[in-house]
Amino acid sequence: MWKRYIVELGWGADLHGQDVTKAAERAVKDAISRSCLCGLKEILGMKDLNEVAVHVTIATPYPEEVDKKTIESVKGGMEVPGLYVKEFGDCKDSIVVANAYVEVKVLC
Repeated sequence: MWKRYIVELGWGADLHGQDVTKAAERAVKDAISRSCLCGLKEILGMKDLNEVAVHVTIATPYPEEVDKKTIESVKGGMEVPGLYVKEFGDCKDSIVVANAYVEVKVLC
């Protein structure tokens, strides 16, 4: 049976380029940057880290545009007014923001 071990939340934005995948990657990096899973070995005594699963849910204004590998992408996040600078890769004058929910589960 899988049980949740830790949950982290994070957010990320692409200020220029409106790239939801880039915003999603930054959101996941933000979430996991506050986590140290030393308790897997030190508290739970796990020897096989293959008994750990990570589930990621990303919320963006355009979930269908996220380059998905092993994540779930749902509608959410936001798109807010930004500054259009063509040389920075902008296609319009907005900022896309993504939220990440990262869940680590252990096999018990």
